[in-house]
Amino acid sequence: MSTPSRRLSSGLHAEMRYASSGWQLVVDGTPQSHVDPEQPQLLIYEYVQQIGHVIDALPAGPITAVHLGAGALTLPRYVDATRPGSRQQVIELEPLLVELVREVAPLPRGASVRVRYGDAREQLSRLPAGLRGAVDLVIVDVFSGAQTPAHVTTVEFHALVRDLLAPTGVVVVNIADDRTLAFAKRQLAALLEVHEDAAALADPGMLKGRRFGNVVAVAGRELPDLDEIGRALRRDPLPGKVVAGAELRRFLGGASPARDADATPSPAPGRGVFG
Repeated sequence: MSTPSRRLSSGLHAEMRYASSGWQLVVDGTPQSHVDPEQPQLLIYEYVQQIGHVIDALPAGPITAVHLGAGALTLPRYVDATRPGSRQQVIELEPLLVELVREVAPLPRGASVRVRYGDAREQLSRLPAGLRGAVDLVIVDVFSGAQTPAHVTTVEFHALVRDLLAPTGVVVVNIADDRTLAFAKRQLAALLEVHEDAAALADPGMLKGRRFGNVVAVAGRELPDLDEIGRALRRDPLPGKVVAGAELRRFLGGASPARDADATPSPAPGRGVFG
């Protein structure tokens, strides 16, 4: 079977690789997303499963969601399948990436998913005015190749995201980091400065600095049921845990929040991380 691909405007090379369980989006050798259009509720990547648990813990019924970063449109499909009638906006920098994904794995017919193109931070101010204060879920999963750009990690950026949220809305952030966890701690500190509450989800090995990997952060005025999320994490193939409250503050250890003046991109993964 051929491997559909595109050369993106950034110069990076994107391709959709067929696997027995669906398709994998790979950008410049870095796996970005997995999707099975026939099974939209199937979440393969560990961090995507963790985000799925947060989605499942939101109040029942349709939601309004904004996704910063398209990937393979895995989570918009998941929301559409698990919460019919939801309204969703996706912001993606690379039109050719979305074209590639939709060529191989079209969105379900009737899904209310609007894709907008441009820089995630710049496009926040261009979303419909009716979304301000009305969004139940914002997912931040922005990567340029294998790294998250600095300008979507800061206190100033998260203040813009907060303005979209409904009173019970939450923001969920995929944070990739190395064993130092310095980048993740600065993002979590930024979220705690902007929002009333925050928590981190990850497997214990990642939280102890044993490997390069992902930490999922969730923040808002009022978080979903963390006990429910914790039970779901423990059932995962790679069991995870919730870090919140005093435990989260001990984990941060006084880390300073990332700000526009001093933020850095996420660490580049070393060779062999995705081997």
